[in-house]
Amino acid sequence: MSRYVFKMPDLGEGTVSAEVVEWKVKVGDAVKEDQVIAEVMTDKAAVEIPSPVTGRVLAITGQPGDMVAVGSELIAFDTSAATSAAPSTVPEPAAGPAPEPPPKAAATAPAPAKAAAATSAATRVMASPATRRKAHVAGVDLATVAGSGPGGRISAQDLEAVIAGQGGAAARPAVVAARKGVEEIRVIGLRRLIAERMSAAKRNIPHFAYVEEVDVTELEALRQHLNSRQPKGMPSLTYLPLLVAALVRVLEKFPQCNAVHDSERNVILRHSAVHVGIATQTPDGLKVPVVKHAEARSLHDLAAEIRRVSDAARSNKATREELTGSTITVTSLGKLGGIASTPVINAPEVAIIGVNKAVERPVVQHGQIAVRLMMNLSSSFDHRVVDGAVAAGYIQRVRQLLETPATLFIE
Repeated sequence: MSRYVFKMPDLGEGTVSAEVVEWKVKVGDAVKEDQVIAEVMTDKAAVEIPSPVTGRVLAITGQPGDMVAVGSELIAFDTSAATSAAPSTVPEPAAGPAPEPPPKAAATAPAPAKAAAATSAATRVMASPATRRKAHVAGVDLATVAGSGPGGRISAQDLEAVIAGQGGAAARPAVVAARKGVEEIRVIGLRRLIAERMSAAKRNIPHFAYVEEVDVTELEALRQHLNSRQPKGMPSLTYLPLLVAALVRVLEKFPQCNAVHDSERNVILRHSAVHVGIATQTPDGLKVPVVKHAEARSLHDLAAEIRRVSDAARSNKATREELTGSTITVTSLGKLGGIASTPVINAPEVAIIGVNKAVERPVVQHGQIAVRLMMNLSSSFDHRVVDGAVAAGYIQRVRQLLETPATLFIE
């Protein structure tokens, strides 16, 4: 046997350890070179670890949630030629004459068991969990329902037909049993990283919240006009790139908001470039991909780059560079945006701009009541760096650009 030990690699940017999120292989598995063997989490991003060799797994270090130091043993392989060529972990039989074929009686012996299993399947009611739940609520015994699906499977339509035939009786829900049990979920990987960062941000940063309402009636008219001129098949323009364009323009006069706070050196770093973090909900949790150099992009370029980095984050294809380096962050829940919110600052940045949903409501305009499309901007600032007057002035200027969107395109 030839034993090869692979150690936790240096994943860059001063990483000293990484958390095991998921093993893609187990002891005994045959793996090929460059096959993904594990997913680990640094303090920056999730990283997939490929196998450096072809061989069979002898041992692994750490369970999901465990931290493994850089340079420590991560996984061990048997790389001997015979082992790497073997397709399975079952040992080869010893050399010798070929075994006699089993008698026919032995081959046919399991037949009665198979017949019994088939009989059991025939008497079992086949239906989806959703159909079973609906039948339970309606008080319908699925054993009395004729299924029209393959093998007599009961479809939702089959159940609805029975319920409709029962009339009012089916409308009375059955007594629902009390649920018991507790599901234990380990806080590991991205969820652990989110928890640690949010806790640190709220603990260390004195947040100053500022909410301002914006009349986006004209902005919506402009958005619809621009979308009507889009080539067929192109994605529709959303509010987000228009908002980012406004933020970038205003930051020229409020550079205090486009900064990061280096608390270890007690230094504020004001950036000339605007690298906008886009808070993105993904199946794995919240990620913040970054639109680099937003100040140098046109409106449609901004829209395309926001879509690209957000899609990369959701599909877990965003690179480390695409998930780091932001100087200010925008967060939006779209139609779920509510009336107001208090977003948590993406440390070490000093400002985060929250977008709430746009709704029509009556407002007083020029002494008259009019229906206008209104949207709130809910923002948070690091009060150690950004004074209240500066925060208010920044958002007020953003509001002015959004309410008169033609000025977005005037130098």
